[in-house]
Amino acid sequence: MSSSAGQSKAGAFRDKEKPHDVRVSNITAAKAVADAIRTSLGPRGMDKMIQSSSGDVTITNDGATILKQMQVLHPVARMLVELSKAQDIEAGDGTTTVVVIAGSLLSACHKLLEKGIHPTTISDSIQLATERAVEVLTAMSSPLSLSDRESLLKSATTSLNSKVVSQYSSQLAPIAVDAVMRVVDPAKDTNVNLKDIKIVKKLGGTVEDTELVEGLVLDQKASHLAGGITQVEKAKIGLIQFCISPPKTDMENQVIVSDYSQMDRILREERQYILDICKKIKKAGCNVLLIQKSILRDAVNEMALHFLAKMKILVVRDIEREDIEFVCKTLGCRPIASLDHFLPEHLGTAGLVEEVPTGTSKIVKITGVPSTARTVSVVVRGSNKLVLEEADRSLHDALCVIRCLVKNRALIAGGGAPEIEVSQQLMAYSQGLTGMESYCVRGFAEAMEIIPYTLAENAGLNPIAVVTELRNRHAKGEKNAGINVRKGTITDMLEENVVQPLLVSTSAIKLAAETVRSIMKVDDIINAR
Repeated sequence: MSSSAGQSKAGAFRDKEKPHDVRVSNITAAKAVADAIRTSLGPRGMDKMIQSSSGDVTITNDGATILKQMQVLHPVARMLVELSKAQDIEAGDGTTTVVVIAGSLLSACHKLLEKGIHPTTISDSIQLATERAVEVLTAMSSPLSLSDRESLLKSATTSLNSKVVSQYSSQLAPIAVDAVMRVVDPAKDTNVNLKDIKIVKKLGGTVEDTELVEGLVLDQKASHLAGGITQVEKAKIGLIQFCISPPKTDMENQVIVSDYSQMDRILREERQYILDICKKIKKAGCNVLLIQKSILRDAVNEMALHFLAKMKILVVRDIEREDIEFVCKTLGCRPIASLDHFLPEHLGTAGLVEEVPTGTSKIVKITGVPSTARTVSVVVRGSNKLVLEEADRSLHDALCVIRCLVKNRALIAGGGAPEIEVSQQLMAYSQGLTGMESYCVRGFAEAMEIIPYTLAENAGLNPIAVVTELRNRHAKGEKNAGINVRKGTITDMLEENVVQPLLVSTSAIKLAAETVRSIMKVDDIINAR
């Protein structure tokens, strides 16, 4: 009797273990991902070299990029990859921070679980603590107006300082600020469409040669066939989607010519057909022709290029389909789908269209575009492919930072200051709570210290000493005290010009907490067939 009772007890007991084991394995998997990218946090963070299966090498320390390329098998570890993607979409910066915070919160949850606190209690307390943390962050932020160029530059520079191309932050930050300010209307816009900023990457030169072009930059080069011209002032620009080449038969049909005089006639007709098209284009007053890439037949043949060159029309061919909308928006023209619609009112205008050599190839620059066009192009340069890719990613992050400030116009200190402040305030807040919640909120507060801890660790300082000193400073009421990585001391971050948008910090904490709560609630993983 007693033995059977013992067995049933053991059976019940064994089932209790399983959810606990699943949780522990989930937490371990997620922490492994967080630890993998923890070293790349902050201005002194290390870079990762990522080798893909095809042999391509990427060097970066942008959290979202590292995680996107990482081969992650565990479903919970995948959640952290999604988390950094979400932060990338929401704020654009702080992609490493958000994963590190999530990893740290999971460690705290693990400790609480070991003490026998129920996962739902932990989950609810995390929600409570998050709301309080966001209030604390909002309280310590300072409002900003978009006309305050200095502050915008400071935030863009802070974002760029933790990147591989940090030495060029003084060139890239103004470009990012000017690009966004050119695209938005500060009075009424609350978001930035980054598609209005076209980034063209060109190998050659150094990152210093990156420039902002108020107008349009086309990756394609002008046609040089038959002595085509390469510079036009007071341009009238036509963007066509039809082909200037003799019509072809269908796929399976053929034209059989039995007589050479017929052959002659065909060639004459073709020539006449093309000449008519070119004359109509000239008649509309067009002197720059952009031709969309055609799949079925040559968008423009050599004879057409010869006629157009004689008529002094600059031709740029192979415009990609996805660029059409941007080109139209910038030049104020309409895409012309057939010859009958080639009318003067559909043409765009520009002050100057010229072909400029950049490094090994050439680009076409169109400047002096109408001022109504709220678009801008950036030509990013780099001495090799790795630097070029990284410069493009860093510039994107800087643009996102300015976008955050347009969305939510408030700044907050950087350098671990907001996290420590949140930690201190939550500690004080947890004293007033009762029961388990107080305990869980305290765990959340301790978990927030991971950011300054990691910053100090990556900078080669003694993390424990630095974080303790930081706590003392914040306890004395120095809200903006943070870690000055360059000097290895603790200073006021606003004086050091280390600032970040409020949105980056709040969305990092919110998203991390959300992910951790959903991981806490999982007690079993079932494989579907």
